[in-house]
Amino acid sequence: MSPPGSSDSDSDLRPNRVDDPVDTAVWRLRSRGCWHDAAALLTPRAAGDASAALKRTAVLTERCMFTSEGWEAAEDALRAAEALALTDDERGATACERGYLAYASTLLGVRDRADEARTALGRAAALLGPGSRTRPLLDFRRGLIAQHLAQNPTGAQVAFQRAHAGATTHGDELLLSCTWRHLAAMAEQEGDLAEARRGFAESLRIREELGYLIGIAPALAALAEVEEEPEATRLRTEAVRLVRLLGGVPVWLAEQLRQAPTATA
Repeated sequence: MSPPGSSDSDSDLRPNRVDDPVDTAVWRLRSRGCWHDAAALLTPRAAGDASAALKRTAVLTERCMFTSEGWEAAEDALRAAEALALTDDERGATACERGYLAYASTLLGVRDRADEARTALGRAAALLGPGSRTRPLLDFRRGLIAQHLAQNPTGAQVAFQRAHAGATTHGDELLLSCTWRHLAAMAEQEGDLAEARRGFAESLRIREELGYLIGIAPALAALAEVEEEPEATRLRTEAVRLVRLLGGVPVWLAEQLRQAPTATA
């Protein structure tokens, strides 16, 4: 249960291995859906630092995907990050973020920006080197475009598999939770419920271990779709509880769960 092709990952926002108090605080706020507060913590650094500006953009873009609000703030942050980007890797990373913001706007029916999304991700692919830590995230987002805008499931699967391998290489666990989930969804569409169950369970396990609270409810709901009763109802009910705890976020999942009688009974 998710909007087709939603993504909850950004490699610059994963739990930081370095003991940086600001990064740690940003992760804790962001993982609980406190995007405004997380962005505010990054604002002083973002004024002159390209990496911090990109992180702030990613926080606000994720807010758009989960709440369908805050588009203007995300655009402003993105333009500021683009102005600070000097190296090919920095410019490629901001292009990747622009592509995802345009994709989210298209996906959620705010404004059709599909052409902008494709162009921006294509520019990112030209700028990012093969060893860039942003490359797996780019591959994942190109998979989203292929699957849900280009209607090309074969191309999407190749891109998701490439992103999965890259996330494994770089130890990007949050991105792995997304690649597991989207590969599982494709397995479900193909009728391979055992593989779908395995992928959704891995996605849920990683998110629980990371403490990525806003991503747990979508993972529970997705796993419920391929589980048998009574486990399916238990998972869906837990997803409802978490969405309520977070004030109705993600908005698209809240709407889906309201329409699921077994979850609200």
